[in-house]
Amino acid sequence: MSAPLKGKVALVAGATRGAGRGIAVELGAAGATVYVTGRTTRERRSEYDRPETIEDTADLVTEAGGRGIAVPTDHLDPKQVRVLVDRIADEQGRLDVLVNDIWGGEMLFEWDSPLWEHDLDNGLRLLRLAVETHAITSHHALPLLLRHPGGLVVEVTDGTADYNGDHYRVNFFYDLAKSAVLRMAFALGHELGPHGATAVALTPGWLRSELMLDTYGVREDNWRDALERVPHFAISETPRYVGRAVTALATDPDVARFNGASLSSGGLARVYGFTDLDGSRPDAWRYLVEVQDAGKPADTTGYR
Repeated sequence: MSAPLKGKVALVAGATRGAGRGIAVELGAAGATVYVTGRTTRERRSEYDRPETIEDTADLVTEAGGRGIAVPTDHLDPKQVRVLVDRIADEQGRLDVLVNDIWGGEMLFEWDSPLWEHDLDNGLRLLRLAVETHAITSHHALPLLLRHPGGLVVEVTDGTADYNGDHYRVNFFYDLAKSAVLRMAFALGHELGPHGATAVALTPGWLRSELMLDTYGVREDNWRDALERVPHFAISETPRYVGRAVTALATDPDVARFNGASLSSGGLARVYGFTDLDGSRPDAWRYLVEVQDAGKPADTTGYR
């Protein structure tokens, strides 16, 4: 089937850029109607002050073969989220896929700064953006998703449960936020499973997001120029790779076998056989453990 998600409706919360944009576009490529939300529009930017907009994402979804609908939404505001979900219910009468990819914390955390030295206001806002938004969105969206059996909830995080369980991630606030999202998927799995829906946590690998490319001074077409300075960046992946992981889950009639699980784009590529845009299958979390964290020189042989 060229459009296996035709007739299905998805909400990608936090789709302005990065993984959210990649997920939205791949769901569109599979034929879905995709509501994309965020705070940056063509008229107004969030505190990120970056050029990517939700309208741009919606256009990319439509160009890919789906139908993209941009809805400006601050997911910390329950009233705005309720209006968003009511609109989806009125216009579509269903919601088949909910992707909670809201983050917004890059400018708020301090690398390797202990709790007592970290800016408290920034840390607490990071937790609100990374955790509270997901809870608010799920609270309002899940009744609509449960109208029809087979719904899928994807909680996007950074790191698998196995990796994060053994590794300190950046600092107290970052570590707590990413671990909380993993636990959200586990808890939702218990609550949704009896109602015929599935919840999973999903992490991309080393993501070549717009912000990451800018940080390394490269573009998607010359990203390998960064390897001289950051050799392990060779394992990185495009945002479309995790998008293909979500699409594979959304089109799997047996997706319930993953209910409550912690998954990764690279791990799911081995299960479903999809590739990144360049035809490779980067498996970043296995690489991190076996190569980077082990202190070995960068070598992606067998890992992409």
